[in-house]
Amino acid sequence: MRNNAKFDAKTPAEQEQAGRSIRERVPRKAHGLWKTPKGRPDPIDLLIDWNQGLIPELMPIRYGRMAKSPFTFLRGAAAVMASDLSRVPTTGIKVQASGDCHLMNFGAFATPERNLIFDINDFDETSQAPWDWDLKRLATSIELAGCDAGFGPNARRRAVLGMVRSYRERSREYAAMQPLEIWYDRLDFGRLARRFKGKRDRARAKKDISKARAHNVPSHLFPKLAARKGLSARISEQPPLIYHPTGERRIRYRKHVIRTLHTYQESLPAHLQVLFRQFEFRDLAMKVVGIGSVGTFCAIALCMSADKQPLFLQIKEARKSVLEPFCGSSKFQNHGERVVVGQHLMQAASDMFLGWTTGLDRNRHFYIRQLCDMKVSIDVETMEARDLAYHAELCGWALARAHAKSGNAPMVAGYLGAGDAFDLAIATFADSYAEQTEKDHAALLKAMKAGKIKVSNR
Repeated sequence: MRNNAKFDAKTPAEQEQAGRSIRERVPRKAHGLWKTPKGRPDPIDLLIDWNQGLIPELMPIRYGRMAKSPFTFLRGAAAVMASDLSRVPTTGIKVQASGDCHLMNFGAFATPERNLIFDINDFDETSQAPWDWDLKRLATSIELAGCDAGFGPNARRRAVLGMVRSYRERSREYAAMQPLEIWYDRLDFGRLARRFKGKRDRARAKKDISKARAHNVPSHLFPKLAARKGLSARISEQPPLIYHPTGERRIRYRKHVIRTLHTYQESLPAHLQVLFRQFEFRDLAMKVVGIGSVGTFCAIALCMSADKQPLFLQIKEARKSVLEPFCGSSKFQNHGERVVVGQHLMQAASDMFLGWTTGLDRNRHFYIRQLCDMKVSIDVETMEARDLAYHAELCGWALARAHAKSGNAPMVAGYLGAGDAFDLAIATFADSYAEQTEKDHAALLKAMKAGKIKVSNR
């Protein structure tokens, strides 16, 4: 096992000391610095360049969603923030990073054993990158989400500080754990939800958990997403967000998906291939998702078993990570595999149908998973300030566990220390970068008004 030349033989104590020594080169307070650098790329031009190759007719929807507020702009501008983060001080300690770590990319979902856990749930941009980049993006998203909800600066700062403190304290706990302990650890959502302070949020979480547990197989999705017509089954249209391709595109996409599912099956473990072969492909529809993913190829595939039980799969295009220009190319030739491996590395448990494949021309990459598997999303916009702060703490905890799985927890913990110097620096950064995002959002609105980009409010 230890004949790998890259095996790190340092003890946890030695790793912790190595992390502590980095403070001499990069003081913790240096992370609070954000000042618009000279020669910073124009954020709108950067977005337009990065969005080349996306589905053109969906771009007005993407920009329309980003235009809603600075918070929604941030969610769609991972490429802009990655560019900015490459210009700020960093420790150089790399982990498996999310790359798009914001408040709305955390939530509850089912493990293969049908337990609800709280964790990160989006990995399109995942890559090996500095751990502090995820912290800074998450902290900024908390600041902007608090602004959206109408919370004052003190409430927003408490939420940001609570997240960073949670990350720091949990990182120290994980640094003392054995590797297997970290990989076995998970955040039980039912237990965590009972600690919401507000009665409304606690009641809503309880209702969502009951609903999710009642819908522990995909058949509950069928009446909402599909309908039977005679012996056939078809995904229901919900234009412009769910729609069937037409004409030549319909024929081409159908052939494409049949081949895609065949090669995807080969990426699954052998025992799950046996399960997947019990389902037959029936229908395909395009789906518009999220904010940052709008414009990528995303589809729903409806498969049916012999006894007419459905399996809904989401087929999503995987492009290169926004981190790649600054952290190096992925070692995986297929970006779908990059996403899948990154997800397994960061999550406590992942969908058992998670796999990857290539397009017909071999130049387009995809990953596939179940659609909405007992998913529970937190409505941040309607939360009370104290529950936003609690949700932020959970995000910090989940992120610390995800980063610790990479094996650098002692070094990160050594750098962070037991005091709040790093916490205060990140709170300062979040405040400053939120102001930068507000300016970038204003630039987007200006570009819309000038006709530089087209928008839709769908």
